[in-house]
Amino acid sequence: MTTFSQKSCFIILALIISPSVSATRASKFQAEKPCKRMVLYYHDKLFDGTDKDKANATSATVVNASKLGNSYFGMLVVFNDPITNDDKFHSPPVAKAQGFYFYDRKDTYTAWFAYTLVFNSSEHKGTLNIMGADLMTEKTRDLSVVGGTGDFFMARGIATFQTDTFQGLYYFRLKMDIKLYECY
Repeated sequence: MTTFSQKSCFIILALIISPSVSATRASKFQAEKPCKRMVLYYHDKLFDGTDKDKANATSATVVNASKLGNSYFGMLVVFNDPITNDDKFHSPPVAKAQGFYFYDRKDTYTAWFAYTLVFNSSEHKGTLNIMGADLMTEKTRDLSVVGGTGDFFMARGIATFQTDTFQGLYYFRLKMDIKLYECY
């Protein structure tokens, strides 16, 4: 008899609590209106192996591409790239993107990114963690914002990439439209 009443109490308590938890979670999430939005530019200057390029390079290949396909399949790049408010490489950075990407398909150009935007300016302090597939042949691509610290504590959202320019393998610039839907 005691077991039955404990189960009954648990079920009734779960039914009472569940709707309020769901309602609270749903009220915080508004897909149509982000709680914070930023448009930033990501600059990647891959080291080309020459001494003259060492000063300007912001990334380096740590694993060379395989001989499978013509899309740099298997190439792994580690970076510490400047993030600016405009499309100028030499503008003052508002953050640094620190992480890696690797080319993950043999038949087309795609990469998988995992990095942290490290902010240390008068406007923002903290980090945003971004990861996901960059389907480079698409005009825009969405990557997940999976967390953050400081001003971006536990932030979640979407970073929409758009290739702004590229110069072969050694330089590209992405326009990042970052929309946060969970801000604390």
